[in-house]
Amino acid sequence: MYLIIVFIVLLDQVTKSAAIKYLKGNSPRAIIDNFFQLYYVENYGAAFGILQNKKLFFVIATFIVVISIILFLIKYPNNINRAMKISMVMLLGGAVGNLIDRIRVGYVVDFLSVKLPFGYNFPVFNVADIFIVTGTLLIMIMVLFNKYEY
Repeated sequence: MYLIIVFIVLLDQVTKSAAIKYLKGNSPRAIIDNFFQLYYVENYGAAFGILQNKKLFFVIATFIVVISIILFLIKYPNNINRAMKISMVMLLGGAVGNLIDRIRVGYVVDFLSVKLPFGYNFPVFNVADIFIVTGTLLIMIMVLFNKYEY
């Protein structure tokens, strides 16, 4: 399970490094016209740009989340099913990926941009965000439907 965390963090950091190298200071690069582009953004806040310039808050909150998940996985290794463990590991890997950015450079590097129908531009995000959102949604579904235990 812990190799998944390492994989997520490495994938996140490698893609962010590529974004810095190839996208920073350049125009967005369209991958699928009017739908998906690579667009470099330095995010000093949280999702959707909320709580800008609250670095200390995000670092502390992320540390609490990371420690809580690790302690939960250590304390209850046999009480939760494999799907819940993978979901928690996805959330953990994504959180660590963004935490590295906040500590290292003071902001999170975002570079994936999606334009939805009717002119809505979804907030720019990164690989860590994908794992955070996916892991969180899966955890919520399993908890709501009581499907997290063996």
